[in-house]
Amino acid sequence: MSALKSLFCCPICGGRLIREERRYVCPAGHGFDVSREGYVNLLPANQQHSKAPGDDKEMTAARTRFLEGGWYLPLRERLCRLIGELAPDSPNLLDAGCGEGWYTQAAAEIVAQKRGRTAGVDLSKPAVRKAARRCPSVEFAVGTLYHLPVGNGTIDLLANCFSPLAAEEFARVVRPGGRFLYVVPGPRHLWELKAVVYERPYENEERREEYPGFRYLDVVPVETRFTLPDAQTIQDLFRMTPYYWKSPRAGAARLAELDRLTVTGQFRIHVMERTEASG
Repeated sequence: MSALKSLFCCPICGGRLIREERRYVCPAGHGFDVSREGYVNLLPANQQHSKAPGDDKEMTAARTRFLEGGWYLPLRERLCRLIGELAPDSPNLLDAGCGEGWYTQAAAEIVAQKRGRTAGVDLSKPAVRKAARRCPSVEFAVGTLYHLPVGNGTIDLLANCFSPLAAEEFARVVRPGGRFLYVVPGPRHLWELKAVVYERPYENEERREEYPGFRYLDVVPVETRFTLPDAQTIQDLFRMTPYYWKSPRAGAARLAELDRLTVTGQFRIHVMERTEASG
């Protein structure tokens, strides 16, 4: 494999990385090994706040099983249509908080049709390992969204699906005129699940917050309804939500008794444009 310019930059000095066959190197000589699966770890020790940051193996496995069941396919299809509509020729796409790469894989296919490149970053090593196996043509790195290993203004499209929002960093890496696609739950997302685990279920707040460096273009709603056919799939969905950590024990027990559940998936894709950088 010949050396290739990477979408990633060195987390130590900020220099543009070059990918060789088994490692990434920067002009200053810092090197980072490529794993057997094909990803690179660009998370410096001083940005790692635990031994195993991000989602663990069990949560990653639950999300993988659920997403591969196709329950969120309407969201992925709408997101990819937007990417196809908004991407320029030869675009650079970053999936910030890519997880195990289920959304990344489909988005990368759209970007490849436009002769572009895709990269994904996530804090979870188990998730990035799965993503690299799933999408060998995509660059993946373990890293934090709050210190992205990506150069200033190098990204045409940034997607963030249910991952932490690092608005300042996103504004740094997206070029002026580039787009930011931010996927969040709608007000009644997973309402039926919440009605089981909470005595008084609550709607999610519907917000359209202005972020420095971005201006709103649109908020695209996506809604679907599906019936989960067994206890394992119900628990997989529960495990990948924040409710898993916040639900009362009695509510979690009620959910564990179910072997079938019809659920509403309600999503919002916030579409923003990077404004011109100020002098």
